[in-house]
Amino acid sequence: MDIQNKNTPLIEQRADPFIYKHSDGYYYFTASVPTYDRIELRRAKTIHGLKDAETHNVWHKHETGPMSQHIWAPEIHYLDGKWYIYFAASEVDDIWKLRPYVLECKGQDPLKDEWTELGQMQAAEGDHKSFIDFSLDGTVFENQGKRFFCWAEKTGGQFAASNLYLAEMASPIQLKTAQFMLTTPDYDWERIGFWVNEGPAVIKNKGKIYITFSASATGACYCMGMMEADEASDLLDRNSWKKSRYPILETDEERHIFGPGHNSFTVAEDGVTPLSVYHARDYEEIVGDPLYDPNRHARVMAIKFDAAGKPLFEF
Repeated sequence: MDIQNKNTPLIEQRADPFIYKHSDGYYYFTASVPTYDRIELRRAKTIHGLKDAETHNVWHKHETGPMSQHIWAPEIHYLDGKWYIYFAASEVDDIWKLRPYVLECKGQDPLKDEWTELGQMQAAEGDHKSFIDFSLDGTVFENQGKRFFCWAEKTGGQFAASNLYLAEMASPIQLKTAQFMLTTPDYDWERIGFWVNEGPAVIKNKGKIYITFSASATGACYCMGMMEADEASDLLDRNSWKKSRYPILETDEERHIFGPGHNSFTVAEDGVTPLSVYHARDYEEIVGDPLYDPNRHARVMAIKFDAAGKPLFEF
């Protein structure tokens, strides 16, 4: 795939894109669909091949109750020999009651085998704070022999600040430790429209672990920041982390890339070059609620590193 032309969307009208490269050599793609009513998967041997790959709808929303509205930001992971999908959903009768949910595939072909519902992601024993309010954008990563879950959660209702939290996992469906607040919207660029930190994604390089995140409302002001820590440090210790003072990726009007964010990471076909998969619009002016404008397109950029090993996000 020509990853140099970052103005060209990989897949149109797919927000919150996530690409996972599996040991079978295939790339697996999922994202939020504009109707927010289902979870789809597609796979291909190359990144570019995902564009025209067959789409498989592997799960549909419920008609009522939990998981009946706002099916957002699915991610597919292969853990302990099984496929899992993590996603957020709310309820028709309470559309902002977003919580993280988990699906498990009963076979080894996630496009064709049955997916079963494991229910809501569970907090650790004794943790009465996690997943009790507006919660979404869960991602899974491993570090130093431990598996972690990172997610966004608002405390105090829909219009409160959205913070990022981190915890060790006991299983694919439950946390092992109480939540640790990784970051809250501190800076002006994280507070435009709404106070938001969300959409975490993880990349490592030269002994460091980096967690990118998205900030502000979902229009042209949407942008990305980054946390960093030593891989060998205690990731559940606030003193281990440093936050970028300024956005690492933001709107570029000249290139007609507006509101870039909610990225994931994968690797190019060469097995070496890291890629950032993100969404952005081609225009700034949006009629109505930005959440329901369908034209957030999935795009891909190659990641380079500076002399210190920090990832660079450059159009």
